[in-house]
Amino acid sequence: MEDLAGADARDLSVRSAREVLDDHLNLANDWVDTPLDRVMEEDLRRNVSEDIVVLLNRGTFRGHDGVRQLAQMLAEELPEHEAFEYTYVAADGRMGLLEWTYTDATVTVRDGVDSYLIERGKIVAQTIHYTLEHH
Repeated sequence: MEDLAGADARDLSVRSAREVLDDHLNLANDWVDTPLDRVMEEDLRRNVSEDIVVLLNRGTFRGHDGVRQLAQMLAEELPEHEAFEYTYVAADGRMGLLEWTYTDATVTVRDGVDSYLIERGKIVAQTIHYTLEHH
């Protein structure tokens, strides 16, 4: 995980949506070499609103506890914790869009899509879609 001194040296609330999204995505791929709970807590602190709402086809998840629940679910579904491949990343104004894939020895995701609403340097809403293909 990167040295956090630079992230703490300035007010994170003034970051653009793209800066928040890039930080979130860089941290997400740290799960390859760093324990998931450590990565997640740093991401929550830096990039995620305490009032976040996340929508996906399994339900609605709210707040940091909801994000923790989702991270645990993802860790179970993608057991080898390989890096995500970000195939498209865009941000404009308060909105962000990510297309991603994932492959390990047991599962593949070809159609990952997340959208983000980012305000005052934090992700306040997110949608997630992906399909697991078991090998």
